[in-house]
Amino acid sequence: MGKVPRQLKTAELEKIANDIRMDVIKMLEHAGSGHSAGPLGLADIFTALYFKILKHDPGNPDWDERDILVLSSGHCVPVRYATMAHAGYFDKKELISLRQFGTRLQGHPERLRLPGMETTSGPLGSGLSQACGMALGLRMNKAQHRWVYVVMSDGELDEGNSWEAAMLASKYKLNNLVAIIDRNNIQIEGPTEIVMPLEDLSAKWESFGWHVLEIDGNDIEAVIDACAMAKAIVERPVAIVAHTIPGKGVDFMEYDFHWHGAPPNHEQAVKALKELRTLGGKIRSEHQ
Repeated sequence: MGKVPRQLKTAELEKIANDIRMDVIKMLEHAGSGHSAGPLGLADIFTALYFKILKHDPGNPDWDERDILVLSSGHCVPVRYATMAHAGYFDKKELISLRQFGTRLQGHPERLRLPGMETTSGPLGSGLSQACGMALGLRMNKAQHRWVYVVMSDGELDEGNSWEAAMLASKYKLNNLVAIIDRNNIQIEGPTEIVMPLEDLSAKWESFGWHVLEIDGNDIEAVIDACAMAKAIVERPVAIVAHTIPGKGVDFMEYDFHWHGAPPNHEQAVKALKELRTLGGKIRSEHQ
C-alpha cells in the first residue's frame, strides 16, 4: 500500500467497507463472543481512515511520519482488525483467530501484540486522554504535521475522564487532534438517551472549546471531507459527531441495542452474510 493511502473511488471504498462487515460477522461467529453492532456501524469510518485519511505504511507500522489512530472504544476492535488486514498489515486469514487463546487479535486491542496498534484499550473513557498526551508529545517534538485521531463511542462519554481530557485539549489548543464520536445512540444497557442522556451533544463539545462537525458517519465521503476540514481549523481541537447506524447492513441487527455486546450464531451469521453479500437483496448473488 505504501505510505500514502491509495486513490480509490467512493464505490471502491464502499465495497471495501461491505467486505469488512462480512469479515466482522465471520470473526464474531467463529469466536462465539464479542460485539456486533458497533463494529458494523464503524466500517465506513475505518475504511475512510485507512484508505483515504491516515498517513501510514502497513509495511512499516512504526514509521516516524505516520499519523496516530487511537481506538478508545476497544470493544469495537474487530472492525479495526478487519480494516488493517484489508489494508495490508497482516494476512486476512488471521482474522478468524479473533478472541482465541494466544492470538494477536484479542477481544480488546493490546498494543504490544499487533504492529500498528497504537494503544491498549478496554476500560472506556481513557482514549481521549491518551490521544491528548500523544498530540502534546508531537507538538513538543515539533511534529505537528502528524495528526492524532481518536475514535470514541457515545456511551463512553458517561465517563467523567472523557470531559477532563476535553478540557485539557481545549486549554492547550490541540489543533492536531481530531475526535470522532461514534454517535449510534446505543450502549450495552439500552438507548443512550435513556441510560444517560447526552444531547445536545454538539453543544456540549462546543461549550468545552472544541470546533464541532456533525456528519453522517455511514457516508464515506462525508467522513473524508470532515477530516479534511478538521485540518483547516487553527488553535482548536476538532470533534466530529458521526451519526452511525448500529448493526449497519444487517437488517435484524440495525438500531437494536441487544446486539451491542452479542455475536451472531451460525444461522444468524448465514442470514447476515447473505444480506451483506446482496446489499439487502439489491443484487443477485450466486451464493444465495
